Amino acid sequence: MTSLRRRLIVLLVASIVGVVGLATAAVLSVRGGGPPPELTVPWVAQQMELVLRLPAGVLPDVLRVEFSDQPAAGPIDRPQTAMLNDLLRRRGFDVSAVVNERVGEPGQLASVRLPDNRWAIVEVPHVRPPRREWLVLAGWISLIVAGATAVSVYFTAVLIRPLEMLEAAVSKIGSDGMLAAVPEVGSAEVKATAHALNQLSSRLQTAMESRMRLVAAAGHDLRTPMTRMRLRAEFLDEDREKWLSDLDELDRIADSAIRLVREEVNQDAVEPLELDRLVRDIEVEMVSLGHAVSIDHLDEVSVKAGALGMRRALRNLIVNAATHGKGCIVSLATQRGRAVLTIADRGPGIPADLLNKAFEPFFRVDPARTQFIPGAGLGLAIAKEIIERYGGTITLENRPRGGLLQTVVFATA
Repeated sequence: MTSLRRRLIVLLVASIVGVVGLATAAVLSVRGGGPPPELTVPWVAQQMELVLRLPAGVLPDVLRVEFSDQPAAGPIDRPQTAMLNDLLRRRGFDVSAVVNERVGEPGQLASVRLPDNRWAIVEVPHVRPPRREWLVLAGWISLIVAGATAVSVYFTAVLIRPLEMLEAAVSKIGSDGMLAAVPEVGSAEVKATAHALNQLSSRLQTAMESRMRLVAAAGHDLRTPMTRMRLRAEFLDEDREKWLSDLDELDRIADSAIRLVREEVNQDAVEPLELDRLVRDIEVEMVSLGHAVSIDHLDEVSVKAGALGMRRALRNLIVNAATHGKGCIVSLATQRGRAVLTIADRGPGIPADLLNKAFEPFFRVDPARTQFIPGAGLGLAIAKEIIERYGGTITLENRPRGGLLQTVVFATA
């Protein structure tokens, strides 16, 4: 039993039932022994005194006296017998009395010898248990368990509500790392938890905005010295081309950093999008630019995403495959309510120990390739950011016969 809710319910039910069970056992033990002789024997002595003083014909019915030629049968309770005789002597009666246990049933009978040698028999007060005592006890315990369970379920829900709020808030964290606002209503504990979550969300938002402003500012600030360096490089005769190549690379890095920030800030509206048509448009564009891109097959499928963001993400993936993988083949299929897009290239792939780092910003399999293949190493990072924002996933794996396979999965609209 790993659920905190279940553990709390079981603990509360066991505690309540245990306490009530002990109290019930204590009551039954007291009741089962009946009232003490100090209370019952004086009452019996008083009844006997009335019987001895009043004529037999005028005895009230409430006394419930039976007359017999001999005392009641059964084992004699000697302490109570001695107590009854002593009380009668104190009241001025020199008679013989005896207290017997009932035969075959609980309780006692008191017998006193009358002057005419008959015996008057009176029942000694006794608290009898109800009929079907165990059935009543079972019903009593069942009622306790039912009530304790209802109370435990309610209070357990109250106790773990802050944890449920925390779980719900964490599950709603968006791709931008922001927590959804939590209403600050309910008990003091729930309000405190909601307030703490909202404060955390505010701090996260401030930190994210600060980070994005920093990256954007760095990208913009890089352009000013790069412009000056480009102007100066124009007047250089030696290594002029190398200077300009390095400046172009710095310019691409700055532009990519700014685009990455814009992707996190400017998020287009989510709507049903015909993914097959989008892939076809990108393929036509890539071929017109001279990239070796072809389509295997396209199933007609729609997903919920932003058109501009999705175009940018898929374009980055296809450009990456066509550039680094010496051409690629794109396929789109529908599988069990999911849209599966695969991009297979014929390049060298990525070493297995570096696959998990491929989506990191500015990632390069071989830094030496930078001078031959343009790019800042942010294409996959931007694509992953966009795809996960719209609820999709992307994975990379090396193909058995060489090349890299990029797989993008979305739920169909």
